[in-house]
Amino acid sequence: MYGCQQNLINPDKELKALLEFICEESKKLTNCGIYYARQLFFKSGRVPNRAELHKVIGTANQNLHYQAFYSDTAQQILTGVAESFKSYTGLLRGVKKGTVQQRPRLPGYRKGGLALVTFTGRSVKFKDGMLRFPLGSKVKAWFGIDSFQLPI
Repeated sequence: MYGCQQNLINPDKELKALLEFICEESKKLTNCGIYYARQLFFKSGRVPNRAELHKVIGTANQNLHYQAFYSDTAQQILTGVAESFKSYTGLLRGVKKGTVQQRPRLPGYRKGGLALVTFTGRSVKFKDGMLRFPLGSKVKAWFGIDSFQLPI
């Protein structure tokens, strides 16, 4: 059984800037995944599964947006993209069967704003009353920060 808990925080300036940065990177990584999936759909008529997105965007391509996150977190973001395309193909099958009336549209790009970042239970650590959220290798190289902490 999985659970989710929402906690409202009041971050200082530096933490707020870091959180906004990783949410912007999440949006950019989402758009990279959507671009690849749309191009694959237009050229071959198929959509990639989550493992293919992880491989192509993450490891093979050395994507900077992917490297801004811990690997579990980046994979969660790309899994969301794969699920949206899987849902699209399911709706197309529903249109052919007659169970869905409206024609679905391909998932589109995120134009502005921020995107959700999901940290898995494996990556978040609890120590001294604080939750530690790891960041990727590029964030450490750019800003000298390998993680951020929030009180529980």
